[in-house]
Amino acid sequence: MPHDEFIRVGDTDLCAQTFGRRTDPAVLLIGGASRSMDWWDVAFCERLAAADRLVIRYDHRDTGASSWYQPGCPQYTFADLAADAIGVLDAYEVDRAHVIGLSMGGQLAQIAALANPERVASLTLIATSPQPRAPDLPPTTERLQAHFDIAAAPDWTDRSAVIDYIVAQDRAYTATWTADEETVTRDRAALVVDRSACVEASHTNHYAMRGHPRWRDQLAGLTMPALVVHGTHDPLFPLEHGLALAAEIPDATLLRLLGIGHELPQRSWDTVIPAVIHHTSRKDR
Repeated sequence: MPHDEFIRVGDTDLCAQTFGRRTDPAVLLIGGASRSMDWWDVAFCERLAAADRLVIRYDHRDTGASSWYQPGCPQYTFADLAADAIGVLDAYEVDRAHVIGLSMGGQLAQIAALANPERVASLTLIATSPQPRAPDLPPTTERLQAHFDIAAAPDWTDRSAVIDYIVAQDRAYTATWTADEETVTRDRAALVVDRSACVEASHTNHYAMRGHPRWRDQLAGLTMPALVVHGTHDPLFPLEHGLALAAEIPDATLLRLLGIGHELPQRSWDTVIPAVIHHTSRKDR
């Protein structure tokens, strides 16, 4: 297992881990809202590292062992989280990296690439959107919205209740749910809870951020290779969000994951990992 490394980015401390050799091309993984680096599965990272990649994963602010703020009072913006990704590269003395972002992490990856195109060798955008709540793109499905409407926050001091809450959230994002996925998710949720400096902040503060930027009209200016990976049954960002991304980023490649929701389950890795390895082997356009 890799070990935690604490790095200073601006006025905050972020916890990060690496897989692979420091001399290999770097791949930076950016997680979704409220997600610590634990949601990038160790086996997923190791498979990428085995293809001669230096894989970097990290805890966002307010997740895992990184700096945290009082629940409901995040002292940062969406743009700050995007800048953190470049700060992680600085800390590891990585000039350019292949950036992979999932959900909110995919949005942060787009913003980071627009602001720092010289630092991003390629983009892989998984289960994300060019602009949440865009009027021309479909909203969250009724099924998932119904879950949001009735899901009550747990007692954040009750470990078992928090784990149950996380598992229920993850189940709502999927297209199918198996007993094996229940076990894997429950084990992961327990790890996340135990690693969280403040578990309430980690599950509330990213949704309390203000000043969300608009960047969709700038996507045509991206010049690095882009791979858009999207599940055909994504309930949070329906497939049309991925189609829009692939259409609006010049020469982007679209990979549809049949029967997959807002997730990156292990059953999709045999499709996704070879695609990512091929994509991150491409020469710059």
